[in-house]
Amino acid sequence: MSATLFWAILMLVCACVELLTGTLYILCLAVGALFAIPFAALDVPLAWQVVVFVALSVASIYTLRPIAMRYLHRTDKDDTTSNADAILGRVGVVSEEIPAHGFGRLALDGDDWKAQSADGQALPKGARAKIVDRQSLVVTVELLS
Repeated sequence: MSATLFWAILMLVCACVELLTGTLYILCLAVGALFAIPFAALDVPLAWQVVVFVALSVASIYTLRPIAMRYLHRTDKDDTTSNADAILGRVGVVSEEIPAHGFGRLALDGDDWKAQSADGQALPKGARAKIVDRQSLVVTVELLS
């Protein structure tokens, strides 16, 4: 097997193993192998190919990996709400009457939530209501005027 093929296979194996680990260390070895390929294609002695592989792998660990980790694990991300908390402030339609101090249903984006009135007043079926709170699977709503 030629040295060029060896470095190409090593690069692909390292890239595949990196997909399983996610640490970006093995990917740095793939970068080293990538840069060893041209040296092997030019028939540079194997010892020099190994030196290039090791040097660029170590350089990748200390330069490329920190940049990638900062990009992947940014701390300046916005605090976008997700999952059930994302419905707070949204407007739905009462799908089952909400009696005074009781529970009914509110339809929102194809989901039907158990709902109660924020002020304890009854809300008729078909009324538009804004979600102001959520406790588990029960939303608290107020009637829109």
